[in-house]
Amino acid sequence: MRLVSWNINGIRRSPEALKRLLDSLGADVTCLQETRVTRDLLEEPLAIVEGYSSYFSFSRVRSGYSGVATFCKNNATPGAAEEGLSSLLTNHQGAVGSYGNTEEFTEDELRALDSEGRAVLTQHQIRTSDGHEKTLTIMNVYCPHADPEKPERLTYKLRFYRLLQLRAEALLRAGSHVIILGDVNTSHRPLDHCDPADLRGCTWFFLKVLLPLTFSGSRLPTQACFEENPGRQWLTEFLWQPDRESGLFIDSFRHFHPTKIGAFTCWSTVTGARLTNYGTRLDYILGDRPLVLGEFEDSFLMPEVVGSDHCPIGATLRAELIPAPRCPPLCTRYLPEFAGRQQKLFRFLVKLDPNPPEPTLPQPQGEKNGVPAKNGARRTCGDAGQGQLSLLSFFQAGRPPEKPLITEAQEPETEPRAEVPTPPEPGEGQAAFWKAVLKGPPRPPLCKGHGEPCVLRTVRKAGPNFGRQFYVCSRPMGHTSNPAARCDFFLWVSGKSPANH
Repeated sequence: MRLVSWNINGIRRSPEALKRLLDSLGADVTCLQETRVTRDLLEEPLAIVEGYSSYFSFSRVRSGYSGVATFCKNNATPGAAEEGLSSLLTNHQGAVGSYGNTEEFTEDELRALDSEGRAVLTQHQIRTSDGHEKTLTIMNVYCPHADPEKPERLTYKLRFYRLLQLRAEALLRAGSHVIILGDVNTSHRPLDHCDPADLRGCTWFFLKVLLPLTFSGSRLPTQACFEENPGRQWLTEFLWQPDRESGLFIDSFRHFHPTKIGAFTCWSTVTGARLTNYGTRLDYILGDRPLVLGEFEDSFLMPEVVGSDHCPIGATLRAELIPAPRCPPLCTRYLPEFAGRQQKLFRFLVKLDPNPPEPTLPQPQGEKNGVPAKNGARRTCGDAGQGQLSLLSFFQAGRPPEKPLITEAQEPETEPRAEVPTPPEPGEGQAAFWKAVLKGPPRPPLCKGHGEPCVLRTVRKAGPNFGRQFYVCSRPMGHTSNPAARCDFFLWVSGKSPANH
């Protein structure tokens, strides 16, 4: 069995190429995050892919945002599927069930956590390597990002983590194996981050370190403790470690590659950081401990696959999938708009006649049975009191005006126009003149580190510098020890001398 997960950063860019993409990944179950498609924008080439069954969760708060989708090959058809982590979105038979005790959440909170389309669950039957049939639940998740400018999103993220944990543990208690895969949006260890010392942009750093120091007047520490991030603290408690027995799940990649450096899955596209591998590992395949130790063969990254700011990740298991005889109701092929039962618009506008009469061509006014009326006067669209007009009366040729608005005698007398001389071909003197007048944009300065032309950027973040432009080194961001990475050159467009960050 082969599983692949990928934050695709928009699935609607090439609907026709989706099947080629799925086939190239070669997975029995492919889980995509950040599809950015809502149900009203879902097209048939995305919803129904030959050889696969698909299961979507859509954002209900805004269009072009979030969303996850799971594609299962025909040999991996699930027996149950549902969207969301709570039971509020489940209104059909064939749901996964086992929701756990969610009394600590209000109904409004549960609905808000499920309204952004961040989870799809599919439940499968598998045959393990020792020949036993077991149940496996695959949880495809796109965990929230904690925006530093919106502190309430940190609370939302942690509550989503909590609900995810309750659901996963409830499924384990019900006797199912569980795999959680997708974009968890947290780099767990310093080994999973390109620069663990630079955390000043993180929400938790702003709330826990920067804000208190600002009010107290203390100086900012040069380095914050990496493990103090609440998202990392949750991951540490959630995952099993050899030195303790508390966690129920294993990070499968670190299980097989515990010391591998530079193993990142996400890079900034603005700074071109993928060229220097200056990224983070945000995507995971987490499995329950008995499943990872007994059935997993490998867990790997696929950085060679491009098309998103993330790369795909995958895992192989010795267990075999047993396909269900029928897709569960959540399958997109059962949606009314794709099930072949969609109502035509005219059915809502007219009453259908089972024996419609033969169509006849409309006859012009004044004709009866194809013969012109002898004494009938021609009616025009301007006649009044003649009843309803024929549609053809609006398409009759217009009458020419009785006399022109301006006759030859009325044309104003004008002096004969002088012939405009043809401009001469531009010579060297004219070219030099226009070059002096139209100088074009100024040449960018050269960075001090490499002596190369800089790139012009614009501040988009709200604040006193919003809209200002500046020059920085054109190379991709990376470690300062990397000679191929960006140097620290920085110059405001209105400035006179460069300054360091």
